[in-house]
Amino acid sequence: MKTFEQSRLLKSLPKQFFASLVEKVNSVRAEGHDVINLGQGNPDQPTPQHIVERLKLAADHPENHQYPPFRGKSELKQAAADFYLREYGVSLDPGKEIAILFGGKAGLVELPQCLLDPGDTMLVPDPGYPDYWSGAALAKVHMEMMPLKEENDFLPSFDDIPEDTAGKAKMMFLNYPNNPTGAVATEEFFRQTVEYASARNICVVHDFAYGGIGFDGKKPVSFLQAEGAKETGVEIYTFSKTYNMAGWRVAFAAGNASVIEAINLMQDHLYVSLFGAVQDAAAEALLGSQRCAKEISAMYEKRRDVFISSLREIGWDVRSPKGSFFAWLKVPQKYTSEEFTGLLLEKAHVAVAPGIGFGEYGEGYVRVGLLTSEERLREAALRIKKLGIF
Repeated sequence: MKTFEQSRLLKSLPKQFFASLVEKVNSVRAEGHDVINLGQGNPDQPTPQHIVERLKLAADHPENHQYPPFRGKSELKQAAADFYLREYGVSLDPGKEIAILFGGKAGLVELPQCLLDPGDTMLVPDPGYPDYWSGAALAKVHMEMMPLKEENDFLPSFDDIPEDTAGKAKMMFLNYPNNPTGAVATEEFFRQTVEYASARNICVVHDFAYGGIGFDGKKPVSFLQAEGAKETGVEIYTFSKTYNMAGWRVAFAAGNASVIEAINLMQDHLYVSLFGAVQDAAAEALLGSQRCAKEISAMYEKRRDVFISSLREIGWDVRSPKGSFFAWLKVPQKYTSEEFTGLLLEKAHVAVAPGIGFGEYGEGYVRVGLLTSEERLREAALRIKKLGIF
């Protein structure tokens, strides 16, 4: 059979980091081993039943069997605006300041193509979500990394960005609660971000994927709560984590009207919006009882407490995450992050993600997803203990 060569664009894309991780886990499982997989970010619990029931009802409506409105249902956009007003005290125009997305990832990858030209510069956190790099590659733009260091609570230090770099930058990606570090941002940090970005005409894109998951009685802060944020950029809110709707592929962007219009224009050429019944169910998630969201966050907090305490009991000095469903753990000094990840998988049959997969400043750490039962998390710690490292 004839083989057609891939385009230069496809060849330029970064290697899909998680795909290779899955291959390694599957290989060990194929050998008959019970692997505790803590390496991925896929919620392990079902979508709350009232949201599922709304989908079932909406699927019966003939109007949802037709093409939906190009830019999404007004009902979902109004629900998103109502949600932000209720949860964060932020007022949004649903017609001009909300864009419906095919999952948060799609919006994050699309945005550099919406606003930047080839050769432009964007500021990206390191470590950070690898698909930020995919968006940069597709837009053919240059990335300047903003190191996230433990001594700065994994917040970027804007003072450390050379002014000539900042002057060229047209976009900045941020993500709090943070993947992979589990760090959270403060209102003061977002105020500084608005001031910094506004002075340099940088569009801020805040990835708020874990906005529903905060610990120790503290609710994660929205970027849009900072004064001037709506003029400075947008926030991406996904249903995947707050409501366990990862497979539903629904999210929205909120904020600056010109950025929202750019997203909508891009998507006009790619899609005809989401299946109407999914939009109706998403509106139910935002407007219905939020008890499920609180229970999901509380579940991750309990898992965090069990896992972190179990690791400390075996002698591993680890830092407790403040949000998200990830823990960011320091690797013993004699190992690289990939060496340590390989050891845990091969000898303890515990899968974690090496920090280097999230950027240069991820070296020295591994990322653990709190995405299995408390019992399995305890067992993972016991398996690691048997290696005799700590």
